[in-house]
Amino acid sequence: MPPRLKYTQKGLWILDQRLIPWSIKKIKAETYVQAAAAIKDMVLRGAPLIGCAAAYAYALAFKEKFFSSKSQIRNYFLKVEKTINSSRPTAVALFASSNRMKKILESFLSDHKEKIGPLDCLNLYKEILKEALKIEKEDIDSTLAMAENGIKLLKKNSRVITYCNTGALATMGIGTALGVITKGYEKGKISFAYSCETRPYLQGTRLTIWELQRNKIPSALITDNMAAHIMKTEKIDAVIIGADRIAANGDTANKIGSYQLAIAAKYHNIPFYVVAPCATFDLSLKNGDGIKIEERSESEVTNIRGLRLAPKSIRVRHPAFDVTPNSLISAIVTEKGIINPVNTKNVLQALSI
Repeated sequence: MPPRLKYTQKGLWILDQRLIPWSIKKIKAETYVQAAAAIKDMVLRGAPLIGCAAAYAYALAFKEKFFSSKSQIRNYFLKVEKTINSSRPTAVALFASSNRMKKILESFLSDHKEKIGPLDCLNLYKEILKEALKIEKEDIDSTLAMAENGIKLLKKNSRVITYCNTGALATMGIGTALGVITKGYEKGKISFAYSCETRPYLQGTRLTIWELQRNKIPSALITDNMAAHIMKTEKIDAVIIGADRIAANGDTANKIGSYQLAIAAKYHNIPFYVVAPCATFDLSLKNGDGIKIEERSESEVTNIRGLRLAPKSIRVRHPAFDVTPNSLISAIVTEKGIINPVNTKNVLQALSI
């Protein structure tokens, strides 16, 4: 798998996922503004990878940046934070990275007097970069742990359905939900996987089936509106998805279409599993009603690869995510273990809160 992100002294190299599977190309973000734009424009996507990219965006922001006072640094940080946090408002991993960088900044400011020198600024940059590298390492380790935990829920030779892209392309490791599928195939727990196309951005068509093919996992691509029919007419043992934000009670925001998939799974008595790292939980939200849903460009619905398919002058809605209530979720798999049943008490206990 090509590197999704690579930080160097010349900038942050990003695998352009908009071009997969047609070509493998990288772009270079030399500033935090360019990195934030890459997140917003979905050059990269997937909640864990967004979190890693956001962390490196802070490193770009403070690289070779010098200040003379603490107030200058604080004001600059607030400007950077606003730009990064506004790039993808639903992905909690992005905000988690921002909060960790804010703690680095506050610790730095508390240790220094008002006047700041060049060496101080260099040390701040080193601490921010160190934290970004730590976030990447944690992502790699957590995906492996989630995969090992997730396969415990599966019986031998399971046939599964997955949605959007939650594999290596969405993380710096092996993936979340697709990581479970990959590991499950290696261990004989999964024999076949269906990838839903995932309109309107087609992550399932372009990315997930591409990863399944590369990993030689028996699989097939289906349109989103085929999923219920497949559940009814074939033996499906589980639906496995990822998450972008999870409330304290387990209500889960994921790619638009996940909710209806959960409803169909419930009707057909098929387990519906969410796989996500602990950083995906937003415990400030009692339930999913408070999750902010990103509205994206109308052209992503009306156009495919620059070709407009819909008539002009029509109204279009494009909520990029929906929220699946905890009552439809059989279990949530994290790097710490399995949350089952999914409720506030078990979520807080699993996160050791």
